[in-house]
Amino acid sequence: MPSLIADLRIVRVLVVLAITQLIGWGTVSLPAVIGRQLAADLGMDIAAVFAGTSVFYIAMGAVSPWLAGPFARHGTRRVMMAGTLVAAPGFILLAAANGPLGYFAGWICLGLAGSATLTTAGLIVLNEIAGRNAKSAIGALMLVTGLSSSVFWPTTAFLTGLLGWRGTCFVYAAVMLLICLPLFAFGLPRHRKAEAAAAHGGAAAALPPSPSRGTFYLLVSTLGLYVFVTFGLGAVLIELFKAEGLSAAEAISFGSMLGVVQVAARAIDFLGGGRWDGITTGLVAGLALPVSMLLLMAAGGAAWTVVLFMLLYGMGSGALAVARATMPLIFYDKAEFVTAMSRMALPLNVLSAVSSPILVALLTRFGSNALLSLTLLCSCGALLILMLLGRRRPRAMTIAVV
Repeated sequence: MPSLIADLRIVRVLVVLAITQLIGWGTVSLPAVIGRQLAADLGMDIAAVFAGTSVFYIAMGAVSPWLAGPFARHGTRRVMMAGTLVAAPGFILLAAANGPLGYFAGWICLGLAGSATLTTAGLIVLNEIAGRNAKSAIGALMLVTGLSSSVFWPTTAFLTGLLGWRGTCFVYAAVMLLICLPLFAFGLPRHRKAEAAAAHGGAAAALPPSPSRGTFYLLVSTLGLYVFVTFGLGAVLIELFKAEGLSAAEAISFGSMLGVVQVAARAIDFLGGGRWDGITTGLVAGLALPVSMLLLMAAGGAAWTVVLFMLLYGMGSGALAVARATMPLIFYDKAEFVTAMSRMALPLNVLSAVSSPILVALLTRFGSNALLSLTLLCSCGALLILMLLGRRRPRAMTIAVV
């Protein structure tokens, strides 16, 4: 019976996180759908409009390390509720913006909210209730959140056609208060300091020693390189295909395959259950990235090449999204996980923010091979670091994987 209760608790939390993460990531994808309308109405350059997303990531990363204490003292439920109360004014600021100042203020507000409600917070919640056994739950969550653009891109387009983009921002502010806030308040477990302390103390003797600072830096390095490649390529993929010689319609058609292939890869990893850990997933998936880039560089923009590139890159990047989320579970227990994830958020979000501007600049100034050469170098570097990290896997984990 205790096991059944624990399983039901995890399922309830997963449902709450799946809905709120889907909403959270989907609603902040405004520039991807209505970027040109925002630029025209606000009198801004289209590049400046897309820079709002960079501001969002930087703000989110800058605040995340400061939230380790509140997460540990008050629990994720309260922190995520507070973040939701900040998200609603962020959308209102966007709706009321008349120029760059109000526009970027809105994105800063949304970044502050995201640090308390989006991926890092969601992973901390699952770690709180499942500990090192949270991989399957995280895999299930990543499977759902991979659909955020598929759900919210058409939703944003429909609402904008009906209400205008300002009205859409007001709707999303209301969604934060009327859907996300109650779900966090009533669907997430309350924080119990005594239980957390007891669990930490009881498990201390059985856990391997805390990882060294070098392990942390290796983990941040490999995750950071993969974030740079996958976030950057995801943003410029259509432009990359155009540079390879595809028409605009063909580039969009092939680019639309990415989300489907990535979700398929996440599903395969999820169905694998506990048969492999995040490092094993990362090593296998990491091999697909450089192979796909070499293929596109060598064979050019032929249709069959692009299809094969999409399959290899999509499967690799989709599985790596799960690996990035689950790798820290290998090295950190419940208490350490909160601090580690909060510290990692800053460099990872900064790399997310700068990746697309850097890759766009390389593509427009030097061509597709320059972009692919950089992503190939980063992918190979990440894979080598991941091999070193695998040798630091705690002994108990190594035996379990083997």
